[in-house]
Amino acid sequence: DDSLVAGSLVEVIYKSEPHYGVIRWIGVLEHDHRGRKMAGIEMEGEKPGFCDGSIAGQRYFTCNPHRGHFVPLSHCRQDSRFMESIPHASLRSNEGFLASDFGGVDSPIVPGCVPPVSGEEDISPICGKYKGIQGHHNSCYLDATLFSMFTFTSVFDSLLYRPPGPGDIPNYREVQKVLREEIVNPLRKYYFTRADRVMKLRRLMEKLSNVSGLTTEEKDPEEFLTSLVAQILKADPYLKLSSGQEAYHYQLFVEKNEKLVLPTVQQLFEQSFFASDIKLKEVPACLIIQMPRFGKSFKMYPRILPSQLLDVTDVIEDSPRQCSVCGNLATFECRECFDNGAPSEIGLQNIAFCRVCLQTVHNHENRRGHEQWRPLKVPQEFLALEEHCAVPRLYMQLFAVVCIETSHYVTFVKCGFGADAPWCFFDSMADRKGEQNGYNIPEVVPCPDLPRWLSDRGAVDLQQINDDRQLPEHAKRLLCDAYMCMYQSIEVMMYR
Repeated sequence: DDSLVAGSLVEVIYKSEPHYGVIRWIGVLEHDHRGRKMAGIEMEGEKPGFCDGSIAGQRYFTCNPHRGHFVPLSHCRQDSRFMESIPHASLRSNEGFLASDFGGVDSPIVPGCVPPVSGEEDISPICGKYKGIQGHHNSCYLDATLFSMFTFTSVFDSLLYRPPGPGDIPNYREVQKVLREEIVNPLRKYYFTRADRVMKLRRLMEKLSNVSGLTTEEKDPEEFLTSLVAQILKADPYLKLSSGQEAYHYQLFVEKNEKLVLPTVQQLFEQSFFASDIKLKEVPACLIIQMPRFGKSFKMYPRILPSQLLDVTDVIEDSPRQCSVCGNLATFECRECFDNGAPSEIGLQNIAFCRVCLQTVHNHENRRGHEQWRPLKVPQEFLALEEHCAVPRLYMQLFAVVCIETSHYVTFVKCGFGADAPWCFFDSMADRKGEQNGYNIPEVVPCPDLPRWLSDRGAVDLQQINDDRQLPEHAKRLLCDAYMCMYQSIEVMMYR
């Protein structure tokens, strides 16, 4: 099959059963005198007969032990779970689809304003097969991101309702209407959006943005955000940085710290802001954080623990901060105090001091040489109230974790607000009916254990399990495969 290249999703028969993976290498093995063209595949699951990407002492690609598999390229076929599913007889409408192409499940257009799903008390109505957004032809990057952004929260709803302005494109209303009435509203009202509705949006995005391949190729969530949110709907950037830059998401740039065995998003977030020496100009309504991983395979840390609450107090420009010693108003910071040794003592909170504590702490022999002190700006209005109120801490709530494994995106989403709100797991291609002319079956399942996994005690318990394969399935995906974490500020949402 000439269409198979490195990066292609394929299925192969192994011990009479279909197995799935992604091609990492194509070529002729060094000691194969027959000169057969072979494929080196990183498989989705581990098997005792698989390898680590090397064979006969020669390495051809790198993957986890017992995940590499070499087969003749002619034995590979495209992964039937992700293949185009348009029967020629069905190409009748302008969009080229009939409902029967996707299982015949109804997905009506819903005009008007539909609030997010409230899953605080019971999430069973939204759970099960044919729930969520139906995947089709490499759409998982889009499905997981849209489900995260709109199902249970209104933090992105300005995208659905902002009137067009002078600077908007001629197709603005059309794109917004498709997003609102054919995707988000049906999802919120009937808990299901069919794949042809999403394909309509993908075709508009392909035509109107400079991101190519949105209807056919594998993409990343940030490419979707660039195409739809930034270029087509032209939303105001969610993040305003002290450097003068603006952004829709924040990529963590950190150097690996060997002291951090199970780093939290909080630790990496602070480390990234510290390294770049920038601040946020204000608390954002939403904050999308991209984990420190490069490409679909390399991860800086094998596991990362998403923080349920993200403390942004120390990254907001000119916001009041607490002295790390006495808790009173901080007026100085010392950048050389960022890493005091133990993992629990690494962070921005440790570099802020009042004048008295700054001098006391730096009388210690280990800190006498610190010279990177600098005064902090404190709002005048807070100085007037300093003696009457405590320094406030500013938090944002985690509401979604988009994950990736072997080029496939899924997501964990919080079904409400508050610490006790339930969580669910969504996969737009959880199952499949038929092969080449079949269709994907999306599924939403409850995740009652997720809050415990994210708690301090739960994280300690999971850390005792060294082998990722021994972790509960969803815990493994959450810790090992996190690609993007989404946070929201309820307080900021209320007045913006």
